[in-house]
Amino acid sequence: MTVDEIDKRLGAHVAADELPGLAWLVAAGDDVTTGAIGHLDTARDTPVRTDTIFRISSMTKPLTAVAASILIDDGVLDPAEPVDRLLPELADLRVLANPAAEVTDTVAANRPITVDDLLTFRLGWGMDFADFSPKPLDAAWSDLDLGWGPPTPARMLPPDTWLRQLGTLPLQYQPGERWLYHVGAPILGMLVARAAGTPLSEFLADRVLRPLGMTDTGFSVPPDKLARFGPHYADIDGTRTVFDPADGQWSTPPAFEGGGDGLVSTLADYHRFARMLRDGGELDGTRIMSEQAVTTMTTNHLTPEQLSRGGPSPDGSAGWGFGVGVQLRDLPAGPRAGAYGWDGGLGSTWSNDGPVTAILLTNQAWSSAGPSPVFATFEQILGELARGSDPI
Repeated sequence: MTVDEIDKRLGAHVAADELPGLAWLVAAGDDVTTGAIGHLDTARDTPVRTDTIFRISSMTKPLTAVAASILIDDGVLDPAEPVDRLLPELADLRVLANPAAEVTDTVAANRPITVDDLLTFRLGWGMDFADFSPKPLDAAWSDLDLGWGPPTPARMLPPDTWLRQLGTLPLQYQPGERWLYHVGAPILGMLVARAAGTPLSEFLADRVLRPLGMTDTGFSVPPDKLARFGPHYADIDGTRTVFDPADGQWSTPPAFEGGGDGLVSTLADYHRFARMLRDGGELDGTRIMSEQAVTTMTTNHLTPEQLSRGGPSPDGSAGWGFGVGVQLRDLPAGPRAGAYGWDGGLGSTWSNDGPVTAILLTNQAWSSAGPSPVFATFEQILGELARGSDPI
């Protein structure tokens, strides 16, 4: 498969006006190819480039998991340890009598939330991919201004206030019982900050970003790089609308450094992160985390019962490690068993599938119906490449 063919297949979606622009990377071992298609800023006709900086939303989660894994390697955190030693706001929590109960109808938690619960998203709070029906807890969450939906870093409460407010709510499920999406990640980011005694951004910079040479990754874009950063778009009632302008929420450092969805990055930066994981925690002679920590992070931790009740994939084909989805069985035209990675709802995806690393970054958010068709096309391309039927 040629670079031109990949460009043609992905570019068809841009030409059809499904999204303004995208940048892609496919690496087979050390053979790296990239491409950029479409517009960064539709109002100015600015092209997307391979060094464009994108909002990566939930592709932040794997970096936060790596930060926590480093502290586990260092002996600062223990996966089995209750988090309330460092996060006393989450001590003595109550649990809803059932997920649809009123917030006052609760029972005692069977045990405290642990570090492992945060990493595996089994703490008892989060989005239930098996049931999106509105519930009383949703209204309480909204009333406390805790944020739910697309990332809005500049509008979030200060982190200590956010955590204190969260601790007044009951859990949806008992700790360890269910996989529920997202909420474990921002809490994990706060845990890392308190355990390290430094803001999450500083810990990531010191232990992950600078050692890996990820010079364009962070919780905001400095003024001298804004020319490589554009607006982000979303479809609202069928009309493409600016979700966030280039000088919007990511143009200044946020008070709330969202460990679940707050980072920006580039193809090259995220590829360096992916290579580090692919190579067992080390890149170009610099060790970031232990090989055992990488194995633990990229191995499924969910039980068959938990997967049957709702996991990262509706068909049960994917489990969850530490901050990443883990493929459990081969898909006919997609990833193979053992592949891992994650997506971002603002329009991005990354995977490591054997020797093939793939990254697709776009400047348009997914709709409520899920990813735009270009992501299915990208997955098909990767399936062909990973199986070696059509090497690049």
